[in-house]
This record gives sequence, structure tokens and C-alpha cells, in this order.
Amino acid sequence: MRVRPFSAQRAFSRTARRHEVIELPRAGALPDRSPSTYQATRQNDLLGLHWRSPLRTVLLMKKEEAPQVTNSLIEFAYHVQTTYPDVNLVFEPSVARSVHEQLPSPIYALPTQKREAEQVLHDNVDLITTLGGDGTILHAAGLYANSPRVPPILAFSMGTLGFLGEWKFAEYKRAFREVYMSGASATVEQTLGSRGTEDITRVADDPWASLRGKFMGTDRHARILLRHRLKVSVHTPASFSSSAPSSVAKKPILTGKHPSLATAQTLARGNPKLPPSPLYALNEIILHRGRAPHLTQIGISVNGRHLTDAIADGLIVATPTGSTAYSLSSGGCIVHPLVPSLILTPISPRSLSFRPLILPANAEVMLRVAETNRSEGVDVSIDGMRMEEPLGRGGEVRITGEDVGLRALGRGEKDTNLGGVPSIVRGANGVSRGEDHWVGGLNGLLKFNYPFGEGV
Repeated sequence: MRVRPFSAQRAFSRTARRHEVIELPRAGALPDRSPSTYQATRQNDLLGLHWRSPLRTVLLMKKEEAPQVTNSLIEFAYHVQTTYPDVNLVFEPSVARSVHEQLPSPIYALPTQKREAEQVLHDNVDLITTLGGDGTILHAAGLYANSPRVPPILAFSMGTLGFLGEWKFAEYKRAFREVYMSGASATVEQTLGSRGTEDITRVADDPWASLRGKFMGTDRHARILLRHRLKVSVHTPASFSSSAPSSVAKKPILTGKHPSLATAQTLARGNPKLPPSPLYALNEIILHRGRAPHLTQIGISVNGRHLTDAIADGLIVATPTGSTAYSLSSGGCIVHPLVPSLILTPISPRSLSFRPLILPANAEVMLRVAETNRSEGVDVSIDGMRMEEPLGRGGEVRITGEDVGLRALGRGEKDTNLGGVPSIVRGANGVSRGEDHWVGGLNGLLKFNYPFGEGV
């Protein structure tokens, strides 16, 4: 398909219905969220995705300031609108203004108001599709930072590294078909060739009936890697006073500016309000000295027991997904995303014996800025969002791993209330267990244990 070159000068069209941008919220504009379930598979590591009815709403997100990615986004959206006409496409407002004139059907723009946008995200969006790098995926996950349930994410790697992006864009038709038809019943394929009136009625009542020829079989479904998140709350000394409830946590103003993570995980990328705590982080929590010339002094407790007082540039608490990010650059170990754990990594510690730790995912970690800390505060960032105001002496960050509910999911059983971030990985169910996408990424992208020298 050929698309017209991207132009950032396009505005909302008011003359043609086909180019319309529908600004949400609008009563009844989008259907309710289609229930999805996750089933344990024979491999007992990845899950299978099952839709009870066809998905109806997809949130499309892309890398910023990348014209080639914009053209790919238009191509993907055109394919979805022409091949799956019942699917509604939702974009961030600025993206919707840029692409709507090149699409054959109306599209939707997320509300600019945070509360209204959250309602759309939680009540209507069935699937998130990202085109970009790891920062785009983190931004998408950040939209659900205060939600225990995240829709499946279909990520196309079009960024610099793309360690989290699972699919190549050239595979977009196959990828979306695999996701859309995942869990579809066999009724359509079994009855479309029949001529009986009863069979025709059965087909008409089947929600998948309009997609003849796309059925993949009841044993073929999209594979889900459930990425664990961290559950975090930030508490100031005022939270512990007798005049304030102990459960009150700081709701800091955030900015996307961070020395190593430049992507702001906010809904409207100029509105850096943190959701009410507790909130969830896909990558990491970072406490850092910031511009202060002095090392930080942070007390570390695990499950209510004092572990040590860290004197370092800072501390990182990362998920297995975040173990290949800032934690890895700071000397932390690489952890497979299926290992339920959290990683505690010091940043340039004063003591040479302070090494990274791997803790159980259900461990409760408390980081407390010491009263003897030489600077007045410590910078805190959550998945790239930094508190505008440093956390002062006596302030605490409380962290634990998210309970994703996998332990209650027996083999062959299904569940709709799993936590974590469901990431759709390549390949249908039943492939060899040795085809581990994570191992491929470790070797192909991080060049794990590659020797130095030319020609390698």
C-alpha cells in the first residue's frame, strides 16, 4: 500500500466523514471493553490469549518525531480499517491530527483531560499497539500506572534498540490477525460451508462470522509473556505526623527529564501529574543524588528488617524487564522476565562490597532518606518520570512486586484478572520450547558474551 508523505501541518477535517476525528469522550462512541482471558499452556511459562468476543477498540501509539514511523502507522491503520471494519482506532490527540486525512474511516482521539482519558483507557481499550522503541512501550504501560489491569500490548520494534519490541513491522498483517483471532470459536469454519437453515442462523449469531478464512484453529492463539511490575508509593515526613493519616502518600509533580531515561511516561506528554499512589512501574524505581555533589545516604529495609545504609550515587529497584536498562548499566545482573523477582542495584556505591541483590517478587522493600543525608533531598524517578521536588530527609519509598495471580492459574484454566503487562510475543502456541524470544534478544541485541575484534 502506498501512503502519502507525512505532513505535520494537517488539521482536523470538518468536511468529510471519512476523515473525521471524533474527540472523546462522546457518549456511546466506543463499545465496552471486550473481555479477554489468559490460559496456562503446556509450556507452563507463556500464556494463551483468548477473546470471548472480537476486540473492538485498539489504542495506537508511535515514536515521536519519526516521519517513517508515522508512515508505517498510517499503513497499519489503513489495513485494520479496511480488513477489520468493526475495529475502532484510538490515537493520542496530536497523532490523530497528523494522520486522520490519510485514513478511510473516522478515528478517535484520547481526551486531553486526565480523568476522562483514564476512563476511556480502562473501560474501552481492548488492545494497545505500539510502533517505536522501548520508550514507546514504557509510555504505553505508563498510561496504566494506577491500574492493576493492562490490555495486551502488541509491539512493533521501530526504535534504536527495541529490546522489548517483539515484532518486525513487515509482519504486521500476520501479527494483528493472530491477535484478533486468538481464541475464536471453530463455529464459523465448520458451518459456513453448510446449506442448512439452522447452520446459517448459527453463523449469523457468531461474532466471528464476518471473518471467514481467518480462523487459525482452537489450539492456536497469541502467546502472552506476562511482565511483572513494581508496586510503589512515595511518602513524605508529613505523612507520618499525627495530623495526617498514615496511608497518605505524596502525589508529586513529575517531569520526564532524567539523566538516563528521557521518555516521560505521562498521558499528555506535557502534563506530568503522577497518578494517586500506589502506582505500578514496568522498569524501575530510581533514587539518585541528582545535581547534588554529595553521595546519598539511604536506609534499606527488607520485609521490615533493616538491611544496610547505602552510601552511593543512588539506588535502583528494577523488575526483570528493567534488568536490561539502567540497572544493567550500573552493574546489575540480567534476569529473565519470567522470573518473579525484583533487583536492588546500587549506583556507584562507596563500598566495593555493596553488590546487587535479587529478592523475591513479594519482598517489601523500603528506601528511607537518612536524616544524615548531606543534601536536603534525593531525586526519585519512576519509569523515567522524575519528581519535580526531591524527596526530603526522612522520606520513604515503599516498593513490592505486583501479585500477577499466576500461582492461582492451573494448567488449562483461564483467568481474566491477572496483573502485570501482557506482552504479545511472536509465534503461535506449540512451538519448540527452545525457541526462546528472550534468548534471541539477548544475543542479537545485547551481543551477550560476544568477543572483541573485527568480523564478529
